[in-house]
Amino acid sequence: MDLLEDLESLQFEYGIQEEDCSWLYLQGRSRGLVIKACAHATFFCKLLCNLRESLREKHTSRCLLTGLLADTPDDDDDDELKVGIIGGGHLGKQLACALLQLVPIPAENLRISTRRPEALDEFQKLGIQCFYHNPYLVNWANLVFLCCLPSQLPTICLEIQACLEKGCIVYSFAAAVPIARLKLLLNHTNILRPQYQCVEDFVNIWGANKEITAALQDPATLQATCPYSSAGGIILNIKWLEGVFYAILNICTAKDMPHLQVLQHLNELFLSVHFEDCGKDGASCPKFQLGDFVNQVYTKNLSQKRPFPWFDLTAVQLKETPFSQQLSTSTALQDHLTLLYCDSFGISLTKKQQPVVSTGSPSQ
Repeated sequence: MDLLEDLESLQFEYGIQEEDCSWLYLQGRSRGLVIKACAHATFFCKLLCNLRESLREKHTSRCLLTGLLADTPDDDDDDELKVGIIGGGHLGKQLACALLQLVPIPAENLRISTRRPEALDEFQKLGIQCFYHNPYLVNWANLVFLCCLPSQLPTICLEIQACLEKGCIVYSFAAAVPIARLKLLLNHTNILRPQYQCVEDFVNIWGANKEITAALQDPATLQATCPYSSAGGIILNIKWLEGVFYAILNICTAKDMPHLQVLQHLNELFLSVHFEDCGKDGASCPKFQLGDFVNQVYTKNLSQKRPFPWFDLTAVQLKETPFSQQLSTSTALQDHLTLLYCDSFGISLTKKQQPVVSTGSPSQ
């Protein structure tokens, strides 16, 4: 196909009437939205995998120190990230490829439910279970991506709501369905929904022919997907990133982990990558404190051994939280999160390479 790449008759624009050419920017915008959506979902899965691995290692170390390893039940299966995708269309397939190649998630830990499983032969050959049974998928997974059409969502939610465990995270790509509506449809609060805002004038940096996984290994494209970047004309509502933090707090709360231990995990997970000028000890770098996530009244009444409360992620993404201002105004925190984001994809950044920061917050 490379021999045919420059043939004019095979280009997307060929045959389009001159008066319709003004709409061609929508092609770049659509591709940019898919790239950003897959990038942010991949980053979230990387964080969850790293968290679970850290929890598993610390649990093993404690058992070795206390001599209880032989008596500890094997709960490795509960600690693994099990991802379900509902919808096998363009977005669902691109997301599956990104998760397989870039996280990477083992094929046995990824399943897809779609009305046409026979169309996913390439994934089934990789060892991924593909079927059409949404309740079965949700009953198995601890992270579920909704890659279906908005018109299909009410029926799907009705099918799966009784199967959703409290700790299962539902990650919705259905842009036309607000998160408050999702909460009602699913009778569930552990929901993440990225919200994107498109600007009118933008430079199309998203390319046309590369696979999504290849695009996300290009430094320029990846930097454009950074949560605080407005490059390419697409801005992520930073409330999504806030929801990511609180989702991780909920995972730790489900394990009844003391809040001081949780803060240690957060600092290791989000603030472990530093710029050269941070210093060897990282003393000048931000550190998460209890008051960053809960209000002062709750802080005073929280004993050291108690876990964080369970958070309604839908409320986190709709309202101001104690963490909102710090996430949107602390340049040191923004810099470290951007550095972590790029590092998780294998791309190193210096402060001079930081993408343009945007804290746009489109309405839900």
